[in-house]
Order: sequence, then structure tokens, then C-alpha cells
Amino acid sequence: MDKVRYMISDAASLVNVEAHVLRYWEEELELNIPRNEMGHRYYTKENIQQFLKIKDLKEQGYQLKAIKMVIQNAGMKPEEAARLTSGELAETVNVRKPVEKTFSPEDKMAQFRILMTGIVKDALAENNQALGREVGENVGDRVLKEMNYLMREQDEQEEERYRKLDAAIRELHSKKVKVGKKKESHKIFAKKEATT
Repeated sequence: MDKVRYMISDAASLVNVEAHVLRYWEEELELNIPRNEMGHRYYTKENIQQFLKIKDLKEQGYQLKAIKMVIQNAGMKPEEAARLTSGELAETVNVRKPVEKTFSPEDKMAQFRILMTGIVKDALAENNQALGREVGENVGDRVLKEMNYLMREQDEQEEERYRKLDAAIRELHSKKVKVGKKKESHKIFAKKEATT
């Protein structure tokens, strides 16, 4: 007979937590949750029991580090795991605490400078794009206004040039008309004198 398989939503409902909590516990506690042919998680009754135990330990106030030790070391009690993770039993199980190195004030200042340089670089990098965009918009607006002004000024100059050209053409035309009228009147006058 096949084992009963639960989808993540069903398993979350049985444990009475959200589905993302099961995924988080799976990742943090390095649980081996089986997957189907398509790569989707499925849960067995044993997995549900394990999750219920994890939830119970969490409700008792144990951290995931202690719960992980309990799961990985089947005979370990949660209290022992909690003390181990808090460092109380470090000597009894030969866990060495890291040796703290003392730094001179100069070393601390150098570390501080390096840290602050990194913070400032990160802040500048984050704000650089926004600043560039803002400067670009301001410069773009100013350039557009200046170009608009120059184009209007150029249009006015061209209009004035066309007015002067038109006036010059009209004046030239009127002079030609006057000259033509004078020639015409000279011809008429010459005809009259020739006939008399």
C-alpha cells in the first residue's frame, strides 16, 4: 500500500502554520523532505510528526540551533542542546570558544576607517543614480528653456530680416514702376513732339 503524501498546503494546515514556515524550517534545520518527479515537495506522516515536534519545541522557547542539534542527535535532550548552543556546556563536549584578539588603538582606528570608507562608498553608490537622474532632469530643463529662448530669438531675427527684405523688394519695385512710368511719359512726350 502506498504511503499517504501531503502537499505543502495540507501539511501546513495539519501543523497549523503557514507554508513558508515549513519551507523555512526545512532549510534552516536541513531536513530531508522528499520531492516528486516534478520536484515538488510532498510530506509523509513522519514529516508531519517531525514538524509537530519542532513546533512544540519552538513554543517551549527553544531556538532553531538547539532544535537542529536535537534532530541531528536523536538521543540529545532539548535542554542539553539549548545549553550547548548558549555555550554553557562548551567545555564538557570539547567545543572551543574562539580566542579573542586584542587590537591596538591604531588597529581599531584603521578598521574603523576601512569600515567607514565602505559605508560611504555604498551610500554614494546607492545615491549616485538618483543624484544623476535629478541633475539630468534639472540640466535638461535648463537646456530646454535656453534652447527655447534661442529659437524664439532666432525666429524674431529671421522675421525682422524678412520684413527688411520685403521692404527693400517693395521699394525696388516701386522705383522700377516710377522709372517705367517716366520712360512711358518720355515716350508719350516724344511722340507728341514728333507729331507736332
